[in-house]
Amino acid sequence: MHRNKVVFLLAGAALCTAFSGQAATLVSGPSPFATCSNVGAVTGTNFLNAEVEPYLAVNPNDPTNFIGVWQQDRWSDGGARGLVAGYSFDSGKTWKQTPLPFSACANGLGYERASDPWVSIGPDGTAYAVSISFNRSNNSNAVGAAVSRDGGQSWQNLSVIVADNEPISQFFNDKESVTANPVTPGVAYAVWDRLELPNGNPYANLHTAAYRGPAMFSKTTDGGRTWSPPKEIVKTPSRQQTIGNQIVVNAQTGTLYNFFNLISPPFKVTASKVAFIMSTDDGATWTKPKIIADLRTVGVTDPNTGETVRTGDIIPEPTIDPATGQLYVVWQDSRFNGGHYDEIAMSTSSDGGQTWSGPIRVNTSSGRPAFNPSVRVNSAGTVAVTYYDFRYLAAGNTTTLPTDYWLTTSGNGGASFGGEAHLSGSFDMKTAPNAEGFFVGDYEGLPARGTAFVPFFVQTNSGNTSNPTDVFVVAP
Repeated sequence: MHRNKVVFLLAGAALCTAFSGQAATLVSGPSPFATCSNVGAVTGTNFLNAEVEPYLAVNPNDPTNFIGVWQQDRWSDGGARGLVAGYSFDSGKTWKQTPLPFSACANGLGYERASDPWVSIGPDGTAYAVSISFNRSNNSNAVGAAVSRDGGQSWQNLSVIVADNEPISQFFNDKESVTANPVTPGVAYAVWDRLELPNGNPYANLHTAAYRGPAMFSKTTDGGRTWSPPKEIVKTPSRQQTIGNQIVVNAQTGTLYNFFNLISPPFKVTASKVAFIMSTDDGATWTKPKIIADLRTVGVTDPNTGETVRTGDIIPEPTIDPATGQLYVVWQDSRFNGGHYDEIAMSTSSDGGQTWSGPIRVNTSSGRPAFNPSVRVNSAGTVAVTYYDFRYLAAGNTTTLPTDYWLTTSGNGGASFGGEAHLSGSFDMKTAPNAEGFFVGDYEGLPARGTAFVPFFVQTNSGNTSNPTDVFVVAP
């Protein structure tokens, strides 16, 4: 059962407007970790009932079954008390929640904190969830995995794909994702970056400080019961790293594409590159990185106060058309306004990644930052992109930061976008937990179900410090 919540909205703003006739549905409930107040409390501030960084998958074996994951009770200086899974068996109309076994607060892996939740569901209905689990009291950290075979109600086969525990202190595994093979049951792929310093504790949020950060890969062929030993698939020299690794699969050819941000010195605006590698033998071998475009993020701030808003500014988000294999990738970029603020850029390839279109601007309203894009293609070939922006922030307003969530679509293969839908807002971003900036996550969820899209996102409960954020879905 959901707890009763009062959603405090900015004056004159509705919770959300119509998207295919539907209003946003509350997904998250009360924190299951409320009594776990001492674990991980080495430094930082914990934001009880703060849900951030959601992701969602639709079960291809039962399209009425949705499984979402998110961080629960975010810390100001990294990670959360644990991760939670929400599940629905009526196409997102009603939800229940269960803790994911990736932290000590969840009576799972014995790490103090967990972060970067991700979920993907295979053609047989097996759901794969992964986590970065780590300690704040030392540098012990791991990539964890678990599976559900009952639509997200319970999670089994808890696995540690990789662990770098004390006294080994120079490695930190970061920003993992998991992708189920859309055709072959029991097969899924996990990728992440492994930050390495000569010594000391690498602070994973300062990505430009990494000595190096190769991309790592592991896969399961038995439905998550076992995972292959991790291996490097993008080798990085000194002072270079990857981040934001995500795999998409061409269902017709079996080709795997791993997209990521390739960061190199001198760590200026053009130091980040949207890049990818590919494998035609199910991950056994990979090509060398190919650059798609510069990732020219300048970060996001409150335009009136300069306060930092922490976003997925260095994380590219890819997808693939399941019918044609056309590839798309979106990211935050300042190229359209002379480097003043981030907007949403997209590039596409219709020839398997051999050539890519020049970046176009996706967001339909300009003049203010737009951030945290997600992208998907539905069964009709329509491309959808969701994002936040600050278009309704009035000049001189320094007390609140009105934020709205939007969806825009393209019916011509990403050549142009229009038909913008207002999904949610305005809500006050300054109510979000402050984790090196006001934070609702590095990413949000957007699966496709048939010809429909299912936005899955966090918004703040404006002014409510006891329940700062919640997860919502706009169900088809």
